[in-house]
Amino acid sequence: MKSDSEPYQQTLILLESILKLDVSSSLIIGLIGLVIILTCLALSALFSSSENAFFSLSPSDLIVLNEENSPTSKIAIDLINEPDRKTGTRRLLATILIMNNLVNIFIVIYSSYLFERLFELPIIVTSWLTLDPNFIIQVVIITFILVLVGEIIPKIYATQNNLKIVRLMARPLSICYTVFKPFVLLLAGSSSLFDKYLKKRFHNISMEEISQAIDIADENKEIEEKHILKGIIQFGNTSVTQIMKPRTEVFCIDINTSAQDLLSTIAESKHSRIPVYEESFDSIKGILYIKDTLPYIHKKTNFNWHDLIRLPMFIPEHKKIDDLLEEFQEKRVHMAIVVDEYGGTSGIVTMEDILEEVFGEIIDEFDEEELSYSKLDEDTFIFEGKTALNDITKIIAVDHDYFDKIKGDAETLGGLVMEIEGKIPTTGQEIIAENITFTIESADNRKINRIKLHKNPEEIIDDEDE
Repeated sequence: MKSDSEPYQQTLILLESILKLDVSSSLIIGLIGLVIILTCLALSALFSSSENAFFSLSPSDLIVLNEENSPTSKIAIDLINEPDRKTGTRRLLATILIMNNLVNIFIVIYSSYLFERLFELPIIVTSWLTLDPNFIIQVVIITFILVLVGEIIPKIYATQNNLKIVRLMARPLSICYTVFKPFVLLLAGSSSLFDKYLKKRFHNISMEEISQAIDIADENKEIEEKHILKGIIQFGNTSVTQIMKPRTEVFCIDINTSAQDLLSTIAESKHSRIPVYEESFDSIKGILYIKDTLPYIHKKTNFNWHDLIRLPMFIPEHKKIDDLLEEFQEKRVHMAIVVDEYGGTSGIVTMEDILEEVFGEIIDEFDEEELSYSKLDEDTFIFEGKTALNDITKIIAVDHDYFDKIKGDAETLGGLVMEIEGKIPTTGQEIIAENITFTIESADNRKINRIKLHKNPEEIIDDEDE
């Protein structure tokens, strides 16, 4: 006969087995959750370190990657340079940020869920404070671990071992870019638009204010120093057409020129780069670098110099010179052909032209020093008609935009006078505009050759004060 206590014993055994099962399942869930969180922390660390690694690569590091010729190095270079350096780095940064934020968000959400399932600490309530330990652990401690392990330590390590991280993460980042390409392009594109907006807003607001600050900062400062500072400020607002050498002044070579005539022409020209045209200057075929002809200098027989012609770089007239300088640096060229909206050749622009816009005239060993103007007194000058208005404002010491209201599309002094008159004036004619008297010293039926300029400094100062 069974005792009365036997049913109670069986019930206790069943409860103990259920309790043990619950404890063991919680332990398994906790271990699996810990493994998942540690894995995600490792991924966060890798993505964070890759950001510092890729964007701390020096030119020498890029050369090392180029010379390795390994698939991983090629992928890394493509991530940075495709389709161009600026766009490539933006897309790479967008890819890293998307992946890093996805992993970090998952860590925070999953760790909070796991903690709530495994633990439930009581809320501490006092007369002056209510403290929730669950909140402190879930938010403060988890965030601290995430920032320390997933951000700070990996970035410090990546700065010192950038090539190692780049090789490790190049392929995974390429895969992530392919998978999340629509989101990457959207993020990179929106950042590009925002960047252009800020850049435009910065220029519109600050250029005039900084220029005025330079004028009043130190009245004892040399005029040339002020012009250099103003040249730097206005650098991004200057277009190619304002500094280019017009087609009428460009020295160029016909592609049908014989090799011996070419060598004699080069010896007389004293230029380091010469445009080569076919039939007319509107059909530029390339640029001849004089250094490429050095091996043939002493050859008496003809040689095929056409193989030495390099592809020309064409740019529009209204391209800004700061963008052109950046393009020169990227493509490692020093000369570009300026074309108008109809495809005709307007002239050429060189690296030297860009630098002269900031630092003034640069005279090298091949330049012939020509007197481009005469100074009769403090307020009277004689200029050639082809003298650029940018140079005029520097020489007569007025603001760079002094003639903006009356110049129209003119870029030279002769063009300014013709814009004012609406025709080519005759020799001896006087034109008064903006408190300056222009006297035509020499002109023909095609252009103005020489102009005498006299300014009234008192009236100019009064206008500027107003």
